[in-house]
Amino acid sequence: MAPSRTDRSLGALPEALQRRPRLALVLLCLALWLPGFFTLPATDRDEARFAQATKQMLDTGDYVRIRVGEEERNKKPAGIHWLQAASVTLVEAAHLGTRRDIWAYRIPSLLGGMLAVLATFHWGRSLVGRRAALLGAGMLASSLVLVAEAHIAKTDAALLATVTAAMGLFAKAYLRPGHFTAREAADFWLVLGASILLKGPVGPMVPLLAGITLAVADKGAPWLRALRPGWGLPLMVAAAAPWFVAIGIATEGRFFEQAVGGDMLSKIGSGEEKHGGPPGFYLLTFGIAAFPGAWIVLLALPTAWRDRLNPPTRVLLAWIVPSWLVFEAVSTKLPHYTLPMYPALMLLGAAWAMDPLRRLPPRWWRWFALAALGLAALGLALVAGAAGWFLQRHAFGLALLVLLPGALLVWVVARNAARGAWGRAGMLGALLAVPLYATVLEGVAPRLEPLWIAPRLAAVLQDRAPGLASRDFGITSHSEPSVLFAVGGETSLLRTGTDAARFLAGGPGRVVAVGDRAERDFQREVAVLELPLQEIGQVTGFNYTRGRWITLMLVRRAS
Repeated sequence: MAPSRTDRSLGALPEALQRRPRLALVLLCLALWLPGFFTLPATDRDEARFAQATKQMLDTGDYVRIRVGEEERNKKPAGIHWLQAASVTLVEAAHLGTRRDIWAYRIPSLLGGMLAVLATFHWGRSLVGRRAALLGAGMLASSLVLVAEAHIAKTDAALLATVTAAMGLFAKAYLRPGHFTAREAADFWLVLGASILLKGPVGPMVPLLAGITLAVADKGAPWLRALRPGWGLPLMVAAAAPWFVAIGIATEGRFFEQAVGGDMLSKIGSGEEKHGGPPGFYLLTFGIAAFPGAWIVLLALPTAWRDRLNPPTRVLLAWIVPSWLVFEAVSTKLPHYTLPMYPALMLLGAAWAMDPLRRLPPRWWRWFALAALGLAALGLALVAGAAGWFLQRHAFGLALLVLLPGALLVWVVARNAARGAWGRAGMLGALLAVPLYATVLEGVAPRLEPLWIAPRLAAVLQDRAPGLASRDFGITSHSEPSVLFAVGGETSLLRTGTDAARFLAGGPGRVVAVGDRAERDFQREVAVLELPLQEIGQVTGFNYTRGRWITLMLVRRAS
């Protein structure tokens, strides 16, 4: 690779869009995130849980307590549910959809991700320069983990917006404390209050750890006064406290007992819901989670560390390192947990790519970074092919469908990198991710029908038992929250086949879905109760949360 030390071009973007960077970023986000946004059914388990809890808030008018079916969901604050309720209400008021449409609940995630991208550009300009900030924001928008979160109706994309805004304000206070106004300080604390309402202590943790790290490294914190913590901390608490007081009263303290003792501490001490992983998990999976921009970040990290005495680089590293280490130490590990560090990582990568005096890492490291890019693209194609073969026995076509745009992305990026056009390569990677993600999210995933059990189940009920109230429907062997969202929150989630038979005998007009593993017990109890049965349909699919095939037999009492 013969690098050019004069390339500062983002020629992958037309000059007109470079002059209007916010418009360019909004268009890029929409191109990346809209494919699949309307067509992917509700996914298990988190998205369906969040959406169903919001749906029940809308149905009951209780915006304090969080419930999924009959179960209290005392794990996360209610902020995201309020945002989802507002988006669904607006969608219904505009007659664009109903509360049964999962995409209406995804709007806060899409807008949250977009605000995070725009905030990365806005505050990144003072840290790395305008063109580098534009490149970094584009790399963030195209990162695989954010693309996924923008399609899921839960907290993390909205949380990213609050953390990015808070850290942008923190960076200004650190770099220019004399020019940090009281209004900006109020914004900083209010944004942290909003982040608490979204996901508890995770939002404030990032600037807190960054501040401690900088204070220790600098042997002082002259910037602290600029943040006005004397009245800022009470302001943050005041922004979040009313709901916490209300939920404490409504649940008689159960929320705090279960959220802190049951959820947070279990994630720290053990891999909750089989989501464990060793220290180093996020480092090893970064090439996939941050695809396609991860390779530039990997090239930039050695230079960033050597440049750690430079104040903008220093604050970006303080944003990343301590929080990253905390997440590596926590037992429960999911790819999106480190997402709040991604704006800083992308800005460091973009700053290196746009620097005409950049120091290149060793040749082997450059090849390693590009190999990580190629392996991630190949991995997407292999996953699509494996899913197609396993679910529908159509492997080659799906793998080829994904491989072609993936191969084009890798080839174009590698060719520009070989010419030393690092900034152009990074922006082209973000742009060429559009057809790749569109192929996966719009062309492949929605058509893998065995994955989407709940909507197919709801369709059979609508066809064979029209008008059935959800309270008259029970299901065993597949108690996933997507069933509640698709069929109704009063659906009875039954534990055994015996329970299913007794539910069916409990009233006229009832329907049960009996899984194949529960069928023997169901038939035995039916014989005891002497129930005449009528089968009205079957649904066979793959429960990806449990990793097994299931066949549901839908039956009702024969007249």
